[in-house]
Amino acid sequence: MLRVGLTGGIGSWKSSVAARLAGLGAVVIDADRIAREVVEPGMPSLTAIRERFGPSVVSDDGILDRAGLGRIVFGDRAALRDLEAITHPAIWARTAELFAAAPDDAIVVHDMPLLVEAGMTGEYHLVLAVLTDTETRVQRLVEHRGIPEDDARQRIAAQADDDARRAAADVLLDNNGSPEDLTIAVDALWQSRIVPFGEALRSGTRSRAATSAQSPPDPTWPAQAARLLARIGHALGDRVVALEHIGSTAVPDLPAKDVIDLQVGVRDLTEADGAAFVADLASAGFVRVPGVDHDNAKDGGTWPKRLHGSVDPGRVAHVHVRAVGSPGWDWAIDVRDWLRADPEARDAYAAAKAALAARHTDSGDYADAKEAWFDGADDRLRTWRAARQS
Repeated sequence: MLRVGLTGGIGSWKSSVAARLAGLGAVVIDADRIAREVVEPGMPSLTAIRERFGPSVVSDDGILDRAGLGRIVFGDRAALRDLEAITHPAIWARTAELFAAAPDDAIVVHDMPLLVEAGMTGEYHLVLAVLTDTETRVQRLVEHRGIPEDDARQRIAAQADDDARRAAADVLLDNNGSPEDLTIAVDALWQSRIVPFGEALRSGTRSRAATSAQSPPDPTWPAQAARLLARIGHALGDRVVALEHIGSTAVPDLPAKDVIDLQVGVRDLTEADGAAFVADLASAGFVRVPGVDHDNAKDGGTWPKRLHGSVDPGRVAHVHVRAVGSPGWDWAIDVRDWLRADPEARDAYAAAKAALAARHTDSGDYADAKEAWFDGADDRLRTWRAARQS
């Protein structure tokens, strides 16, 4: 199944996006609804809350006094931790049940307000964030939910800010306009990316760059790489020794083909050939590319590796799996760091890439031709490496 995380601050009207996605066919798991369900009358969590915080937080008819409980835990970290220790296990158990109950071919949207605060980006194939200006959010909370303005501003300030949401999200949905504008944006996203992503995940079809055309430097490339690495790390756990963003998109101010290159470090490549390793990466959206088992070695030897590719139609990415400390691993890191540290080398590489891209429109031919530049620049790289190590 395709797992989509949906988040947005209070007053962003994220629920409108969730409702539209449900109407389009997604299975929506609502974190707020689950949080209410686990403390309904007769639930074990409600009994535990009454035992910890006293009978005053539960009415005579067995309903939780949320406002009263909120006053107790607000500003009291120990009390809040106790409450979370009661409710969180029940919430996550119920969430896991709902995910497990969804069909294998489903698109499951987890409506999770605190996704960013909880550091959960790596648990989804795609993260959507609904962004709305603060003043608009305050107005909505005051007019539609009857929350006093000062209280509304405090609630907004207590959550992650929009910069954090931008860094965590693959897709940003602007909800400062009309409901019709939002619906149009969600429908377009569903048709152009979400549905094709789900189909590619099921079929194991990786996304590929159409041409070798160079894009201007994109300051969001590092954040995009960080999200992809978080997904890989979540999928592989302690089988991964190190995760790195490499290649041209990892070098500031360097034009590049809009492809994110990632390096996954393992102890030994035999781990990368295990069936579970390959299956877990594929489940996370990174399928094994057959027939690629080595790099073009610069020392006349053999530099083994394995290659995986992203199936996300909106983000082409290459995942190079190498043994940490192997020549191929070290060379990829050294090239990146050299180009970061030496503006002259970076500019020379940019000029070479532009010329090669003009002659080789096929991305495969372009990649092969680019190797010659590195062969010629290898002495400069070795000199830089020696100076750094001295």
